[in-house]
Amino acid sequence: MTPPSAKFEPYIPDGTAMREFTLRAVLTGTVLGIIFGASSLYLVLKVGLTVSASIPVAVISLAMFRAFSKVGVRDSTILENNITQTAGSAGESIAFGIGVTMPAILILGFDLELTRVLLVGLLGGLLGILMMVPLRRALIVHEHGVLKYPEGTACAAVLRAGANAESRAAASPSAQAEMRAAEAAGLGTSPGAKVVFTGFAIGLLYKTLNIAFKGWKDVPEKVFGAPLKSGSVGAEISPELVGVGYIIGPRIASVMCAGGVLSYLLLIPLIKFFGEGLPGALAPATAPISELSANGIRSAYILYIGAGAVAAGGIISLIQALPTIWHGLRGGFAGLRGPGAAVAAGDTPRTDRDLSMKFVGIGIVVLIALIMLAPSLHMNLLGALLIVVLGFLFVAVSSRLTGEIGSSSNPISGMTVATLLFTCLVFLLVGWKGGTYYVTALSVGAIVCIAASNGGTTSQDLKTGFLLGGTPKLQQYAILIGAFASAVLLGPILLKLNDSAVVYMPSAQVAPGLATDVAKLEPGTQGLVGPQARDDGKQYRVWHKTDAAGGPAGKYFVDERGAAVWFVDPGINGAYSKRPDGTEVRKFDAPKATLVSYIIKGILDQKLPWALVLLGVMIAVTMQLSFVPALAFAVGVYLPLSASTPIFVGGLVRWLVDRKMRRRATHAALTEEQFAAESDKSPGVLLASGYIAGGAIAGIVIAFLAGVLGDFDAAVTKWAAAHNPFFEGPHADALALIPFALIVGFLYLVAREKLLSAPRSRP
Repeated sequence: MTPPSAKFEPYIPDGTAMREFTLRAVLTGTVLGIIFGASSLYLVLKVGLTVSASIPVAVISLAMFRAFSKVGVRDSTILENNITQTAGSAGESIAFGIGVTMPAILILGFDLELTRVLLVGLLGGLLGILMMVPLRRALIVHEHGVLKYPEGTACAAVLRAGANAESRAAASPSAQAEMRAAEAAGLGTSPGAKVVFTGFAIGLLYKTLNIAFKGWKDVPEKVFGAPLKSGSVGAEISPELVGVGYIIGPRIASVMCAGGVLSYLLLIPLIKFFGEGLPGALAPATAPISELSANGIRSAYILYIGAGAVAAGGIISLIQALPTIWHGLRGGFAGLRGPGAAVAAGDTPRTDRDLSMKFVGIGIVVLIALIMLAPSLHMNLLGALLIVVLGFLFVAVSSRLTGEIGSSSNPISGMTVATLLFTCLVFLLVGWKGGTYYVTALSVGAIVCIAASNGGTTSQDLKTGFLLGGTPKLQQYAILIGAFASAVLLGPILLKLNDSAVVYMPSAQVAPGLATDVAKLEPGTQGLVGPQARDDGKQYRVWHKTDAAGGPAGKYFVDERGAAVWFVDPGINGAYSKRPDGTEVRKFDAPKATLVSYIIKGILDQKLPWALVLLGVMIAVTMQLSFVPALAFAVGVYLPLSASTPIFVGGLVRWLVDRKMRRRATHAALTEEQFAAESDKSPGVLLASGYIAGGAIAGIVIAFLAGVLGDFDAAVTKWAAAHNPFFEGPHADALALIPFALIVGFLYLVAREKLLSAPRSRP
């Protein structure tokens, strides 16, 4: 059968010689990838979501190279810009995998070692890219016209719209005809790079004034009394969450917020109503329900319900994808022996040249050997075999799903859940239990998760290159370099974000009289870090307590006699949001990492409040039976409602904008696919991407400086509490919504700009 791509002509013809894999293109993409990777890591720790970085990286690279050309530097070609966006996209996919899995180490009671995070990110990212290479011809070339790759196609459209004169002159005849038609219709303008930079500046300034200078209250909240006792509504009014909501769209944003409403306005008040009269604690809580606040009820009960819902939602999404999994596997094997696989390298067209299968095979073997030999991963032969089998399976599935529904809707979480469930059940059958096997199982899941995430991103980038006429081999080199750099730098960022919010609680308050045998502890000592280190500079032995006897499980600092002095509450998914001196700390919820830890510990230790988990499972099943996306709803159940509310607001703005755009689309005779492509590369999406990057980067910088500027933060907080009515006072909640409304209104106005100037008809 003739493949759909047989008559396809790329933007730049195969025989055209053009600058492509240049040092400036790779470096620019790598740096932008690290920036967007850091912002994605921040997002996944807060709300368990990321958004594709390809389009904003492409737009920024166009603007940067265009600016350089004005001072005498040669402007970039469209193929150079393609290499830049390819190298830049790796950071987001690796950040998602690291953020979903690695914080589970903390929740399981172990240290978040730098070498472990680096190895998992590096090995998983490179493995996903190499495993995707044999699939390119089957999924990108042979299935062209079948697999749409929404983000990859939109990114190609952005780069074509911003192509310089040199690239336009080298374009194929069909591409030049399309450009002339688009210009005649008024659609050939260059993408608005200024919009991205404006959004970045607004997000950065807003977050800095809000958090660092306490300009206004960051989480306006209302807690209700009877009859809805302990029910509450709130909103974390941050630009990055509004941006996420705008990009993911109104449906998913609304479903997520609905999950939060269920938790905060139904489940929490319900637990309070039925449990308030109980004289003692109801497990897993350690205090009576009458004494628990809304957040206390959430920590003790709702988190387990939410984890069960997320696990069930992930599995449901995977079951729905079973036909695609089968096609992906068939496509994977077809890619190994399929069209063009046996063509000699010298006879292969430039636009069809991949990394050699010898390079790929040796690379995969070397990576697996490193996984086996790395002491921090505690890997064994069975774990390595699971990585190979499940890794190739889910890279194939992820790559095909990205082609069908896009990377933003790709159920990587469901694949990770399935990997962990299968791995833990295998370990349980062979009798492997305990702390070491926690790490082994987590390492398997983490590497497969990152490989699947990066495999999907790689396929999306290769689709962009296919449409533009890029060289696949050079793109594969670019994303390998981008993945390597992002994996090396995202690990330290993750550790620093955790350290910035660590709270050291005196053991006398958490677990009075707790002690252990010092002789059984691992050698070495640690001391306090951050603001609390100023009051205690001593070194302590470290005790990783894995049970709840005598006090909560977790990490403790003990003295030379074995007496627990400090309970180390991690910054990611920690339980204490105030230090002993009363200083507020902004914790990270890491919803999907919590789920990962529950799966591992629940199966290997067989200790989990299954009644609560199964309640969450039934919530997810009920939603799916009602044709509501179970996974999105489940994430909303798990997250604080304050995180879902601004996402809902962003989705609402997108709904309003798209409603107006549909009226224009009707007059312009746009198809549904053309409408979706126009919407995905509109000024609203670009501004929202800027909001995300600016707000997240500001949040990271503020978190990094928390220990250095502790006295400054305390002084600013004290002044704002006494003199700033936007931050503290009877009207602070209402006043804080004013600056938030301004950035939301600006997003709406910018998003409408292109709509109002769009033509009413097409030739």
